[in-house]
Amino acid sequence: MKNLIFILLITFILFPSCKEETNKQDANVIATYYLIRHAEKDRGDKNNRDPHLTSFGRQRAENWKKHFKNIEFDAVYSTNYNRTKETAAPTAKANDLVLNYYNPSEYKIEEFIEKTKGQTVLIVGHSNTTPKFVNALIDEDKYDDIDDHNNANLYKVTFTKDGKTSELSVVN
Repeated sequence: MKNLIFILLITFILFPSCKEETNKQDANVIATYYLIRHAEKDRGDKNNRDPHLTSFGRQRAENWKKHFKNIEFDAVYSTNYNRTKETAAPTAKANDLVLNYYNPSEYKIEEFIEKTKGQTVLIVGHSNTTPKFVNALIDEDKYDDIDDHNNANLYKVTFTKDGKTSELSVVN
């Protein structure tokens, strides 16, 4: 009988602490977002609104995959254009992920943040949509549009229980 009481006592003591630990882990969830512009696009036809990547652009997409090789992504998002999909595809494939498409003029940032809570996410966009997406994530007007010939910017936004941080680096 003493053994049974001891076991029950231990169970009641440990069970609440297990629940508290689970809640503590939820409170410490970190979401990390990596945002890039598509790689170099074919500019040969000025009327083509959906060009593919150039050979240099395809190489840059492969270089992004190599750059991100030590990052385990939970999701990869891309606009539904050839140049963004082709930029995102190597990294998505390396992480065994399918591309998720988003419309930069229609996304709801609060819903996106809730959906990706606790995840590490790559987002591929355009010279104007990528900085706007970063600004929406951090809720401030910090980053300007990317120069049209710059395909090397990497934005990293990190959410912690203490707030949000962002950084911009150039990856050539």
